[in-house]
Amino acid sequence: MKQISLCILTTLLVPHLLPAEKKPLDPPYQIKKIDGIEKIRLLPPDKENPRNSEGDFIQLKNGRILFVYTHFTGGGGDHSHGHLASRFSDDGGRTWSKESETVIEREGGFNNMSVSLLRLQSGEIALFYLIKDSLADCRPFMRISTDEAKTWSNPIPCITDDVDYFVLNNDRVIQLKNGRLVFAVSLHSSKETGKLEMKGTVMSYYSDDKGQTWKRSKTLLKPEKENGDRLIAQEPGLVERKDGSLLMFIRSDAGSQLFSESTDGGETWSEPTRSTLQSPVSPASIERIPSTGDLIAIWNDHSKIPDELRGKRTPFTIALSSDEGKTWQNHITLEDDPNGWYCYTAIEFSGDNILLGHCAGDRRTGGLNFTQITSLPVAKLYADR
Repeated sequence: MKQISLCILTTLLVPHLLPAEKKPLDPPYQIKKIDGIEKIRLLPPDKENPRNSEGDFIQLKNGRILFVYTHFTGGGGDHSHGHLASRFSDDGGRTWSKESETVIEREGGFNNMSVSLLRLQSGEIALFYLIKDSLADCRPFMRISTDEAKTWSNPIPCITDDVDYFVLNNDRVIQLKNGRLVFAVSLHSSKETGKLEMKGTVMSYYSDDKGQTWKRSKTLLKPEKENGDRLIAQEPGLVERKDGSLLMFIRSDAGSQLFSESTDGGETWSEPTRSTLQSPVSPASIERIPSTGDLIAIWNDHSKIPDELRGKRTPFTIALSSDEGKTWQNHITLEDDPNGWYCYTAIEFSGDNILLGHCAGDRRTGGLNFTQITSLPVAKLYADR
């Protein structure tokens, strides 16, 4: 959902189509095959199911990998009806079950969306997702499974201090080494005007009692341009650094992802600054590789693109950081179809491989309607070292 805000109106997010005479040629613009990288077009849309997007992975104790996503019905917009559905892999993500199973039926007026799955330190599995009831009520909820995702508890609201339109992306909730649960959201209030405020106000919520109660950060981020105008600040994500501090990355129109830091577990945040991850108004994903301790980022790298592709969610790039996000090396372009639309990436590590679950549609026919699983060896990121 993106030219403006992930969970906002899709009609506002669909970009202008390229004129037919300017449609780029296929080769050499579109990558067809990269050695060691596998791509599964897992969830294509159809008439009764016009969109599948924004999911997350969890590895079960029996070795299975569960992928939960939003299965849309009756339309492909951000506010169309949709419920949470799942697919399974029994071979580390190489192949997947052929039919989707319903996980949570639709709740609220719009849909259930933007899944985060998290293995808690207790061994339980937490399922976070948005219940999008209306333009005045979109909030994250949490359910817990004690039987490896067979059944789920009743939903617990994560935001109760204010009922408003909060956006929490997929694969965004983390548990810190000290046990605290933290996520970051962008607030797009409609209370004053009846329309969603698109610039976004960013904040975090945290829980020290396994998600039963949540507190809002003291800092509310509203970054500005040099001339004092508001920057877009949307779809934030978090990663814990080795020193215990938190790095927040924020989708923006600043020409790059914005970074903010917290040294108190998400209670206060530094003023956002421009990072070196150059990008359009599109979300990034950052996580730590368990086997090496380095960070990876997946985003639309706009550091070297032709002018006609500025603002578009292509190419789709992965890179490595060995200094906790200060610099990024070993860039690999995974996709570069000029009409592709690559975003909302969930990251999972399965054995020696990295699994990415992400939108990979064609922006001429619905960029967010097609979910792809991309798999690559961790070693590929270190091949040139």
